[in-house]
Amino acid sequence: MLNFFFLQTAEEDAVKWSEKQKIEYTANTPPGAKKDTTLLLPSQYSPEYVESSWYQWWEKEGFFSPEQHRLSHSVDQTFSLCIPPPNVTGTLHLGHALTVAVEDALVRWRRMQGHRVLWVPGCDHAGIATQTVVERRLLRAHGKHRQDLTRQEFLQEVWKWKNEKGEEIYHQLRRLGASLDWRRACFTMDPDFSKAVTEAFVRLCDSGLIHRSEGLVNWSCALESAISDIEVDSKELSGQTMLSVPGYENKVEFGTMLTFAYPIEGHHGEVAVSTTRPETMLGDVAVAVHPEDPRYQALHGKQCRHPFTDRLLPIITDSMVDIELGTGVVKVTPAHDHTDFLLSQRHSLPRVTVIGGDGTMTHPCGECDEVKLFTGIHQLRSGDIIEPLLKKQWFVRCDKMAEKAVDDGQLEIIPHLYTKTWKNWLSGISDWCISRQLWWGHQVPAYQVELLNSTDKQEEQWVWGRSEDEARQRAAVKYGVKPEAVTLTQDPDVLDTWFSSGLFPFAMLGWPEQTADLQRFYPTSILETGSDLIFFWVARMVMLGTELTGQLPFKQVLLHSLVRDKYGRKMSKSLGNVIDPLDFIHGVSLERLQEKVKEGNLDPREQLVAMEAQRKDFPKGIPQCGTDALRFALCSHKIQGEDISLSVSEVLSCRNFCNKMWQTLRFTLGVLGDNTTPVMTLEELTPLSSMDRWICSRLYSTVAQCEQAFEAYELHTVTSALYSFWVHSLCDVYLTEGSVQVASSVLYHCVSTSLALLSPFMPFITEELWQRLQPFRPGAAAQASLCLQPYPCSSQLVGLQLLNFLTTTTSVFLHQFFIMEIFHFHFDLLCLRFTLVSGVVQCIARYEAYAVPTFCQLLLCIHLLGDLDQCASFMCTLAIWKYE
Repeated sequence: MLNFFFLQTAEEDAVKWSEKQKIEYTANTPPGAKKDTTLLLPSQYSPEYVESSWYQWWEKEGFFSPEQHRLSHSVDQTFSLCIPPPNVTGTLHLGHALTVAVEDALVRWRRMQGHRVLWVPGCDHAGIATQTVVERRLLRAHGKHRQDLTRQEFLQEVWKWKNEKGEEIYHQLRRLGASLDWRRACFTMDPDFSKAVTEAFVRLCDSGLIHRSEGLVNWSCALESAISDIEVDSKELSGQTMLSVPGYENKVEFGTMLTFAYPIEGHHGEVAVSTTRPETMLGDVAVAVHPEDPRYQALHGKQCRHPFTDRLLPIITDSMVDIELGTGVVKVTPAHDHTDFLLSQRHSLPRVTVIGGDGTMTHPCGECDEVKLFTGIHQLRSGDIIEPLLKKQWFVRCDKMAEKAVDDGQLEIIPHLYTKTWKNWLSGISDWCISRQLWWGHQVPAYQVELLNSTDKQEEQWVWGRSEDEARQRAAVKYGVKPEAVTLTQDPDVLDTWFSSGLFPFAMLGWPEQTADLQRFYPTSILETGSDLIFFWVARMVMLGTELTGQLPFKQVLLHSLVRDKYGRKMSKSLGNVIDPLDFIHGVSLERLQEKVKEGNLDPREQLVAMEAQRKDFPKGIPQCGTDALRFALCSHKIQGEDISLSVSEVLSCRNFCNKMWQTLRFTLGVLGDNTTPVMTLEELTPLSSMDRWICSRLYSTVAQCEQAFEAYELHTVTSALYSFWVHSLCDVYLTEGSVQVASSVLYHCVSTSLALLSPFMPFITEELWQRLQPFRPGAAAQASLCLQPYPCSSQLVGLQLLNFLTTTTSVFLHQFFIMEIFHFHFDLLCLRFTLVSGVVQCIARYEAYAVPTFCQLLLCIHLLGDLDQCASFMCTLAIWKYE
């Protein structure tokens, strides 16, 4: 949390803010040219001024390329990863911004450490999402449905949309400062990537891991396609519930329990069956009871007659039946229910389909075949109702691949609390349906075979291949005929988007070709993504990568929490709480936020809800905060913990921190003066004053904390340490109490080192300020950019730790310092003063040879425990000590 410097008000809406002066950088800087930093610093921080020109220069100079690995401090280590590819049709939201902020911090840190770094950008073609958007666009603009066009005509419309919208995401990523290697940008429908998808399908078919069979799938009646579990939100209903359904003006009733009587064959009496889905009873093939239910012991092995179809239905026993639910008797409809499908497998029951792919009742239902019924309690993200249907599809056998992934044991999942869940889920994994009845995507490289003059009435004969010619040769060999006797029809279905995105870590590097990138950067070092994708994307990558390359696709998985709004709600377009990170960066008016909702694809009812939420949450819009403030605010949360609720106030507080850095640099330049004579190194600075030795010790401690926390991926600890040093130690103490005797060289090194430490989180302002310090740099010339400078290392600053400032003079100084703290103490600054004083005590307590007074021990305990409730005891102790 941000409690180390941001005290959130009880009422978030009470936070006041006003527009800051927007100062632009007006120097004539051609795109890609280095920014002129000899101009006088403006009087206050402005994101517009700071964030102009730098990114274009970084990119043009190739600083983000692994080929830049020619630094004097280079090490023979590689750090590689891919960005989780966002959907090409959309724009980034704050969840994506968190991913970028975390990954870029790690990437910049490793690059500054001298590692050969590759971070690959990319976009996912997002089959369902893209096709839905384009279909809506066609209908709205031209009054046409997809079926009114040929497949090729429709795909031309999709590519047109992609070319219009695809660059928006890349623009956002650049604006967020993401140090990606753009020369290697990868789109999942690129020719080389499509080649990898085809290769993967063919290899998995050849090894028997992909098969075609009839299975129960989640079916979207609106899309008329099977969909993945990841696209489905299950909604458990406790009773009668009215839900909004796309295409219906009024809400539709769900969750009502109805009871039907099934006459028992050959006996007087009947059995009552309860269901919330009465329309599926036309597909009933049995009724089931629990074997230990005393009410129905006499019915075991009997039959009952269907009241509408007149079919005889066996009464079966199975422990899956819930005795307490309804009457304790359930109807079994294997073709329209996942649980019933499992029952049909165990009891060898037939499967009767009574609902078609468009949601209408089929011909076995007689007069009901024209009645359109949406059924089920599952909702697609678009709001459509999902129907379990029995369909012939392509499936991946996952059990053996999952077993390899679990048994390998080399994959580290962070935080480790997910490891047990990961193993349990993979141990019970089922087959994965990978075919989709869409037009946009990778068409399944499988072909239905017809043989000339064949009398074989087999329903389906299939082959697959990397091309139609290869498939024809395979068919000729398989069926013992000449190639010219084979007629092939390619499956019109496309592959699940998760299948292609599951290949991303190695397909982006040129697989199946043995490219130099693949040999150098695979397996990748880490995968960083949201915790909600652990099974549906991470698991797919691990299984496919292990199977197709023989190696895990990455060595570590770092899962971050989800970003929610300030009320803890998941971000959703329909709620109006999805925020474009550029709105935080540039600022946005309420009017523009409302316009964005109207420009979207929301249902009119959802538009009203979203716009009302915006009026409540952002009555004045969102202030301009800048990229650095947004990134620092996101990384200041504990990403490995609970979900993140980000508010405007937190980001504004980080903007204030940027201004604090800005003013510190202005002060530092004033101390250094107009003479650009290089400052002395810290080793040359002897003797140092007590205050200088204290700030040097604090600097060393901060570097050590950052070092340890970065290695543990605890970015919130890094940001906390850096903020504490800059604000509480450097500004509140060193520049305030020691301003008369500040040593310019010590100040230079404190500021310059701190900028390097902050660079992975705040790349723009740190570059701007660091460049202005370079005329005063001692020793050899620095790298051209801060992003290529060595990251500060505690082993290189160990001399700061060994400074012996625990002298009699220092003891007197500390005595005076604590007295000063008591007199200057204000209750409303309790947290700030507490951090300041306890930070000093922590430095002292490192030295075992020093007799730490009792009150110091108390302060150190409180500091380490982070227990601010003990501040009252802290004050009492100080007061007692003061009057002794």
